[in-house]
Amino acid sequence: MTRVVPFTLYSRGYCHLCEDMLQALLALQQPGERFAVQVVDVDADPALVARFDELVPVLYGDPEGAELCHYFLDPAAARGWADARTAAAA
Repeated sequence: MTRVVPFTLYSRGYCHLCEDMLQALLALQQPGERFAVQVVDVDADPALVARFDELVPVLYGDPEGAELCHYFLDPAAARGWADARTAAAA
């Protein structure tokens, strides 16, 4: 059975750092695991622009929780979130 781990990536369309973070995140997936990444375009919502603007990309495991990282992927934080979600589901 494949475990699904949610992430939310606040991004924008013309941001190469955003694409780099997404690809680096997906590379952390392990066998039997799938990252479900909701990519949110901050430019589509003035409130998100006000909140994130120049911080993008910004990665959350839970959008209501703490930020995992911004600008560049923090592999330890992302993997820690994924491992915690997997442990909680077991």
